[in-house]
Amino acid sequence: MSFRRTNPVPIAAAKAGFSTATAYRIEHDPRPPSSRAIPRGRRRPDPLASIWDSEVVPLLRASPGLRPVALFDEMRRRHPDLGAGIRRTLERRIRSWRALHGPEQEVIFRQVHEPGRMGLSDFTDMADLAITIAGMPLDHRLYHFRLPYSGFEHAHVVLGGESYVALAEGLQNALWALGGAPQEHRSDSLSAAFRNLGRDVEEDLTRRYDALCAHYGMQPSRNNPGVAHENGSIESAHGHLKAALNDALLLRGNSDFADLAAWRGFVDEVLGRHNARIAPRIALERASLRPLPPARTADHEEAIVTVTSSSGFMLRKVFYSVPSRLIGHRLRVRLFDDRLEVLLGSTPQFTLPRGRPDPKRRHGHVVDYRHVIHALRRKPMALLGLAYRDSLFPRPAYARAFEALRAALPDARACRITVDLLALAHERACEAELATLLAAELDAGRLPDLAMLRAHFVPNLAALPIVSIATPSLAAYANLGQGDAA
Repeated sequence: MSFRRTNPVPIAAAKAGFSTATAYRIEHDPRPPSSRAIPRGRRRPDPLASIWDSEVVPLLRASPGLRPVALFDEMRRRHPDLGAGIRRTLERRIRSWRALHGPEQEVIFRQVHEPGRMGLSDFTDMADLAITIAGMPLDHRLYHFRLPYSGFEHAHVVLGGESYVALAEGLQNALWALGGAPQEHRSDSLSAAFRNLGRDVEEDLTRRYDALCAHYGMQPSRNNPGVAHENGSIESAHGHLKAALNDALLLRGNSDFADLAAWRGFVDEVLGRHNARIAPRIALERASLRPLPPARTADHEEAIVTVTSSSGFMLRKVFYSVPSRLIGHRLRVRLFDDRLEVLLGSTPQFTLPRGRPDPKRRHGHVVDYRHVIHALRRKPMALLGLAYRDSLFPRPAYARAFEALRAALPDARACRITVDLLALAHERACEAELATLLAAELDAGRLPDLAMLRAHFVPNLAALPIVSIATPSLAAYANLGQGDAA
């Protein structure tokens, strides 16, 4: 337009780099093309015109959480003449309406994490990985601890549900592996740990949790119930941890482990590689952590039980067998997540695996056949109706043998042979090998031959080493005395 002030249209267009036709068009209408464009109107009738303001909008106002697909189904039910093709139109219209007239939504406030300020704890279910121990499915969770600044992570396999004991043990394991404690420890509302507890017990566990944090100089805090994103720095890490474990299992080739310790070691190895990659950030955060106290605090619960005439005690709806010499004694039991430590007075006696109540039965059972086999040999028919018979058999092969014997022999004879098999496994310390032989016999369609099995496990006297003890002569003692005198 500057050239046009002093030049005709063709010359001004040439100087500006326009074609002559473009110059004449600008001459007649200097507005840009965007201003000259006429808004395109609707080319076909609005399919929602008759129902939008009268029916859809009132429903959206009355029920803000109503899904578009539910509204679509309701409109089709009310107006059968509406076509199925209006679904996307309805969804877009609802989305636009909610952007202008919908309710206010939850706002996520991003946080700045400072080194050493906060540690996060949470539990996550591990059923998706289908872990098995010696072929048996493992029902478990992971206690997961994380520092949001550096990304340090620690996990502990939890066999029961979410509980204070699992939290205390996992948290202390994480802090001692880390070598320090953050200023604040945040968990969820612990509603799962306190479920079905009385008010007094819940208040006691709350005091114990506060005392646990105070022992390490941490300020306890919890996020609001039902608001998972307040603990998002660890909630999102659950998925990454499970994905890393799943990848490691795929590389391993299977998800079966020989025992629980092997699975725990596998989890520690995966997390160890993760922490090694971010070692510089962890080292930077360690400088800001509080020092650990001289020792750990209690990470278990205690109970006093009395051993009954059944050579066991009942605790938390689970029957535990103990050696019969303890019948009538009061025992102190320390409950951990995966084990029970049994003490007589202040003297440790033994450790038992922790059991869980059977949802299909009234009580659970943790029974060691070695505790009762001596009495069962005197009363073999007691095996027939024994309340914890299924838990008495140490391996599936023994249960299979008992069922096969009952099917082929009188009950008295079947019970006697089964008890003798258990006694043989105990006396010869051949539980696993005997189970293998029993399984082979049963697979071949034969009943266990007790005499043959006893002969198989009789000690081979010829294989025993011959120990010769040479008697020293008395002259050697005389020489020793002379050496002292010299």
